[in-house]
Amino acid sequence: MTLKLCGFAVSNYYNKLKIQLLEKEVAFEEDLVWVNPVDPATLTRSPMGKVPFLDTPHGCISESNVCAEYIEQAYPHHPLMPADPFAAAKVRELISYLELHIELVVRQLYPQAFFGGKVDEATQERVRKQLAKGVAGFAKLAKFSPFVAGDTFTLADCAAIVHLPLASIASKSVLGEDLLAGLPVKEYGKQMAERASVQKVNADRKVGSEQMAARYAQLKS
Repeated sequence: MTLKLCGFAVSNYYNKLKIQLLEKEVAFEEDLVWVNPVDPATLTRSPMGKVPFLDTPHGCISESNVCAEYIEQAYPHHPLMPADPFAAAKVRELISYLELHIELVVRQLYPQAFFGGKVDEATQERVRKQLAKGVAGFAKLAKFSPFVAGDTFTLADCAAIVHLPLASIASKSVLGEDLLAGLPVKEYGKQMAERASVQKVNADRKVGSEQMAARYAQLKS
């Protein structure tokens, strides 16, 4: 059985794993799985009904960081984690700051930034404070020399390239200020866009966005 990456190409967490698989040259298939609403059959594969998840020869694995660790251990060629324990921990630290203190915080703005909804002022102010603190913390750890963790492409880059641009756009769109302006997001994005894995993900995301729009229109009709 071939490894399957399950979810949809608009999800930044799905694309984080997809970049990892492409960079490591792991053979995999993509299994389109929508949520909102969640198909009951999906719950047997991803208990919280979340994407992405992996369908492996041994069964399914959910939660993107768990999936990323599995991929690194099951497919050790072209490693994206340092062999040194401390260096590996610093990569995980960067990913944690990215996802807990930046992406998870700014995600509260996504309904207004990307889906035509509205975020109330109290939420906006809470996000502004939390995001500013998270970005400041991340900035103390990130190197961008030229990669997030230093001179080598790692799992931290798989996360950064899909999370940072969204956070920057959402912040500027909803809060009227790009709270990530102190980070080299644009320069980093241009550099990452030269990688074949990122080009593939970006092209597929455009197709996925069209699929999502068509699906929402059908659900509303």
